[in-house]
Amino acid sequence: MLPKNVLYYGKEDPLPERTELRAGPLRLIYEEGDLRYISMGSREIVRRIYIAIRDRNWGTILPVYSNFQMDIAEDSFRITYDVENKRGEIDFAWKGSITGDPDGTLTFTMDGEARSTFMKNRIGFCVLHPASASGAPCEVEHVDGTSSRAELPVYIVPDQPVPPFAEMRTLTYQVEPGLWARVEFSGDIFEMEDQRNWTDASYKIFCTPLRILYPVEIQAGTRIKQTIRISLVNEPVTSGTEAEDGHGQSPAGLALTTIPEAGAPAAALPTLGLSAASHAQPLTGKEIQRLRALHLDHLRVDLHLEGAGFSETLARAAAEANQLGVGLDVALWVPEDAGPQMAALVEQVKALAPPVRTWLVYPAKEKFLGGSPTREVVELARQHLDGLVPGAKFASGTNTDLIFMQRNMPPLDKIDQAAFAIIGEVHAFDNTSMIETLEAQAQAVATARYRANGLPVMVSPITFKMRFNPYATGPAPELKPGEMPPQVEVRQMSLFGAGWTLGSIAWLAQAGSASLTYFETTGWRGVMETESGSPLPAVFRSYPGGVYPMYHVFASVGEFAGGKVVPTKSSDPMTISGLVLEKDGRRRVLVANHTPETQRVSLPAFGKQAALHRLDETTAQQAMCEPEAFRSRAGETVTASNGAFQVDLLPYGVAWID
Repeated sequence: MLPKNVLYYGKEDPLPERTELRAGPLRLIYEEGDLRYISMGSREIVRRIYIAIRDRNWGTILPVYSNFQMDIAEDSFRITYDVENKRGEIDFAWKGSITGDPDGTLTFTMDGEARSTFMKNRIGFCVLHPASASGAPCEVEHVDGTSSRAELPVYIVPDQPVPPFAEMRTLTYQVEPGLWARVEFSGDIFEMEDQRNWTDASYKIFCTPLRILYPVEIQAGTRIKQTIRISLVNEPVTSGTEAEDGHGQSPAGLALTTIPEAGAPAAALPTLGLSAASHAQPLTGKEIQRLRALHLDHLRVDLHLEGAGFSETLARAAAEANQLGVGLDVALWVPEDAGPQMAALVEQVKALAPPVRTWLVYPAKEKFLGGSPTREVVELARQHLDGLVPGAKFASGTNTDLIFMQRNMPPLDKIDQAAFAIIGEVHAFDNTSMIETLEAQAQAVATARYRANGLPVMVSPITFKMRFNPYATGPAPELKPGEMPPQVEVRQMSLFGAGWTLGSIAWLAQAGSASLTYFETTGWRGVMETESGSPLPAVFRSYPGGVYPMYHVFASVGEFAGGKVVPTKSSDPMTISGLVLEKDGRRRVLVANHTPETQRVSLPAFGKQAALHRLDETTAQQAMCEPEAFRSRAGETVTASNGAFQVDLLPYGVAWID
């Protein structure tokens, strides 16, 4: 039996302790050196304030905290602590000081010193404003003394910095009529980027401006001191601001409700697929049988045409697609001079007759700052592959974050669908930040559809970690003994991973995505473990030959393949996610608890009684080790009251009601 925390989120470490604080009318949370969810009543003013130390490849140097001192009163507080950020050549130490005053003023200071000489891309504060603030009026005071007025953008902006949020000394923005918040920056020059490009649900203010070249060498002994100060401007408007107690659920409790359709048809459930396993081990008979039970639509394979071995990769993927009875999405990484490789690919396709559903065409090396030869490689692929497999479509956009597509739009006249990838962990890696990304995934799809003039949008692939680092300015550090590859996330095999996956499908489906491709088939980046088991069983603690909890999310959604998604709303998306599906007169309600506490949830009832199936700490071992027996179990009978089912979800639990 797995330890409870491993089952919950992949490792035994306890979650960081949270402390609820007040600064006069403001409520906020202190967590491991950071401030989160600075709110007034139901209005979230700032999502997070933290200090980031980034190496030359934008890798995050994790902090180690010590010497905490906390003085907390009813309407004020003072917190101090020491921090070390050490990895490889980087050794940076700093002192943190945070105060909250009764008048609603917050002051956060970082005072640090480099204890070694190293290369860095960033050292300093990041201030996140919630994506829910889109459209809010703002006034910017620049470092040269000039001012600008603007609104926080609704559609995701690829420009860095977001105009005119550059060279900032202060930012003042409307929280609600009659209430403004003012953020003052000192110690560096700050600017804003739209983090929704990476599916962070926020606008990020950071330092140093990107116009200053990086990486930069920091000499040992260099001191860096910065301060962020937040204050309220004008008299607060209290009417309606106590609807919620800070960031969290309303007094009425948690609920998943369907939204009246007003005559509009429910959206089509996107087609679902997985990527072929990167470990390159062939699927076993048992794995094929279990994958077929997911009712997948397609399998994705990546072909690097500039390297050797792509023929063997395509042959293996074509065989697996045929065994699974699914189409094949062939992602082509195309160098500009790929004529000979394209000719070889054509001959192989003629010989294999693979069940190609889509050709996804990308430049072999996409350029972050523009100039990617997307049109050229799409035209080259069309020239060689058009009509080669009857019915196969062409897609392009980006093989990584949405910002690459926005900066290098594909030739819309040459493709049938636009495509981009989603990565759950780019800027932050804790459970809370990962759940925040779910809502932003829907905003990314809306922006992609807008930018692609309404073309269908594929999201391919969706992973927890980066498959490769498109922002690197140097080689990746070598792995230490017993260290997992940077592409692997321990939460892959956890209940948290299952709940995140359900939330992702729910948000992306309701946003109108045409096709979703997740993770891999098998291995520690897949939906089930290989029969040989984890390469590092002491770190990635899966059951050899078993499935991960997320397998059952795909199975439960896949049983409604070709069906519809009923518009649905969660009363607290940070706590619960849900999805309502219908097909051939059947309806299924799926729900996930994203927290370490049991949650009582009201779910929509389409009849008096229904069968409830639970995937939580009481059932997970059978679900992982004996998935067929688990799925054949009779559900628990539940009875509706006042048109809803009341269900208690255990920590990180998932459930579905038929």
